[in-house]
Amino acid sequence: MPNLRHNDPASPREAKLFRNNKSQAVRIPADFELPGDRVIIHRDGNRLIIEPVQRKNLLEVLAELKPLEPEDQFPDIDDTLLPAKEIDL
Repeated sequence: MPNLRHNDPASPREAKLFRNNKSQAVRIPADFELPGDRVIIHRDGNRLIIEPVQRKNLLEVLAELKPLEPEDQFPDIDDTLLPAKEIDL
């Protein structure tokens, strides 16, 4: 086995497994800390891969929205209504 240095962030480290109710959990060392509070976990053969969930930013979310349909448009405004009265509070 190669000589593992703990100060090298890319070097493998041993971590502790423990039980949390009916789930198995792993204590991740601080130098392997992941951003956020959610992860994606999947198997690759005999390995488990843990990746942070990539959250979309507002522009990405807006770009995925479908245009409004004609029935979703705002209704016409009744021009015969009096303008709202301004109130000083």
